[in-house]
Amino acid sequence: MRDKYGAYHDRYCYPESDVLTNLLNLRDGDELAEAEIAITAERYRTYQSELTSIEEFTFSHLKDLHFHLFQDLYHWAGQLREVDISKGDTRFCTVPRIAVEGEKLFKLIPKLAEISDQEQLIEEVASLFCEINLLHPFREGNGRVQRFFFEEMLFVLGYDLTWPPLSKAHWVDANIAGVYLNLEPLKAIFRQAIVKL
Repeated sequence: MRDKYGAYHDRYCYPESDVLTNLLNLRDGDELAEAEIAITAERYRTYQSELTSIEEFTFSHLKDLHFHLFQDLYHWAGQLREVDISKGDTRFCTVPRIAVEGEKLFKLIPKLAEISDQEQLIEEVASLFCEINLLHPFREGNGRVQRFFFEEMLFVLGYDLTWPPLSKAHWVDANIAGVYLNLEPLKAIFRQAIVKL
């Protein structure tokens, strides 16, 4: 797995490499990517949620989910990143602001329980998803853990969230549009994905 954030030689990578240091000691990026997909898929499959209240969907819970998915791969699973990262022209939240901005964002979540109109819920969920994506609190695995978190959160709110089949480019473009304050592509995805239970 090549480092998609372009932070070559940061402390998370092997020396003179863009491969993230990992508990399997895999030095080949493609091998690490394959292992990551297989291991996180199994961790996802075997997860047993114990959450029953929307108030439990905190920043700490996002960290717990990240640890659950990536504990077999990275010693820093569940921990906030300590380097600034960007992807293309998108700069993610700077390290000193991650904890503060994260706590502010996650305080908005309980208000979702007050929304009965599904279209309004979709608008709020798309906005929150975009903001958490810009936070990008972990060195790797942000997208997977964020989608996992939203699936579990919406289930507690009484909805099924099934991600529609999308190309990687479509998904990336929708998130980039959100950065530029156009939430319509993300809302379109959530309209397809969210169904009342």
